[in-house]
Amino acid sequence: MAFGTYIILAGFSFGLMGKFSPEALSLQFTRGLAGWFMQVALLKGLLYSLGGGEAPLLDIVAYGGYAFTGLSLAILARIFWSYSYYFLMPWVSMCMGVFLVKTMKRVIFTEIRSYEKHSSRQHYLLLFMAIAQFPLFFWLGNFGM
Repeated sequence: MAFGTYIILAGFSFGLMGKFSPEALSLQFTRGLAGWFMQVALLKGLLYSLGGGEAPLLDIVAYGGYAFTGLSLAILARIFWSYSYYFLMPWVSMCMGVFLVKTMKRVIFTEIRSYEKHSSRQHYLLLFMAIAQFPLFFWLGNFGM
């Protein structure tokens, strides 16, 4: 649902900028799918490297799809006031990073009984996952303005 909303708002934004074409919307759709795939690959790889690679793939796909909710909110804000995008995009990126860190910690805790509470490797990997949201969000939210 959020991905569909993202594509519709992207098309509406293209129309307001005077750049709407089926090719532009198709390119944004492809970028969205590629971003979603990268998010799922990042989450699956992170869980595998942390030793908790047994999470269902559809759960991970759903976690990756939550990014489009924040992107839709930022695009909608940009439609009403173009400068709000630059304030809202870092905020929704940070919110998504925090959400994923908390969710992945919960997934790890339920699957791994011998989790070390102070494992710096695990904390750094979770921090990398949170920081990786910023370039992903800005790449998916950029419409070539």
